[in-house]
Amino acid sequence: MYIHSIKLHNFRNYEDETFSFDPAVNLIVGENAQGKTNLLEAACALSTMKLFRTGQKKEGLRFGTETGSVSGVFSAEDRDITLELCLSRTRPMEVWKNGVRLRRQSEAAGLLRTVLFCPDDLMLVRAGAAARRRFLDAALCQLRPQYAAALAEYERVLAHKLRILKDAEEKPALLDLLDDFTLRLCRLGAIVVRYRAYYVRKLAGRAAALHAEAAPHETLTAAYRTVSTVTDPYAPVQAIEADLQRHAFSHRAAEIASKSCLSGPHKDDLELTLNGVSAGSFASQGQARTAALALKLAERELFRDEDGAYPVLLLDDVLSELDRRRQDFVLNRLGTGQVLITCCEAETAERSRAGRVFQIAGGRILP
Repeated sequence: MYIHSIKLHNFRNYEDETFSFDPAVNLIVGENAQGKTNLLEAACALSTMKLFRTGQKKEGLRFGTETGSVSGVFSAEDRDITLELCLSRTRPMEVWKNGVRLRRQSEAAGLLRTVLFCPDDLMLVRAGAAARRRFLDAALCQLRPQYAAALAEYERVLAHKLRILKDAEEKPALLDLLDDFTLRLCRLGAIVVRYRAYYVRKLAGRAAALHAEAAPHETLTAAYRTVSTVTDPYAPVQAIEADLQRHAFSHRAAEIASKSCLSGPHKDDLELTLNGVSAGSFASQGQARTAALALKLAERELFRDEDGAYPVLLLDDVLSELDRRRQDFVLNRLGTGQVLITCCEAETAERSRAGRVFQIAGGRILP
């Protein structure tokens, strides 16, 4: 799986630019704020249908423009696919596949598999549970379209339930709807929990092995933590749903009083430990970064297991955040597959064995 080319029109700071990539390692070099990350964001959007730096797709448009697009040609499952994402300030994003407009954006999500590693991910261990949930969801939404659909519906129903809880004081009749929304959340939440549990079990084993390569004297463990009444997150969906209902209805009065949803997989976490103690609380800066590296590289390995080919690896200026030993750990783990690396130093090209180097300035490729 690899990207042949990406064409950007009025996207971020690019007016019109086309990139033709090497199927192996590609280095994007330039000073800060020249457009390196914008290119990786475009590549990631072709995979996830989202912009990883904003929830508003219209913010991806170049200043002063009303429309723009990201077009990509990539190989997946022994065939070439063309995707075009059409952005507008006034309309929802349109997605075109091989010249045909898709009815739903979700139909294109995951056709191109990518794993993004950006500076924020180096704080994955230190950050709160929400960051680790996003890490799990980003991978699962690409691997399992059914999960993506269930998660999207869960978030929609959760927003409705929150609205009921917040407005119930002024409109008590809304509470008549509360139990129905709780039941729907439990049904969808059971699907979410089961997918996450199985994924974390695989991820934990790979991450521990990779971490041992970088830090042989430390042991990394990753465990999935969900609602306390869920005794077996690998059980059939119906059993998990019953566990979630028991917890949710026992907290009904507390939810009404606090005007918030206190129970459900929107509170889940990925618990990380190093040598048996909390990584978030006790790991040094170097240890936390190594653990984050292991998790992201483990994600890449699981994508390869699923598809028989590596996903496109997007490394956004992470090497500059690492010491030389950890830089070499990342570069030595690239193996086969396509990689897009952004950095400020051209000398990285030799160490990364880059097949192609792009020099970027002001949203343009320099000769």
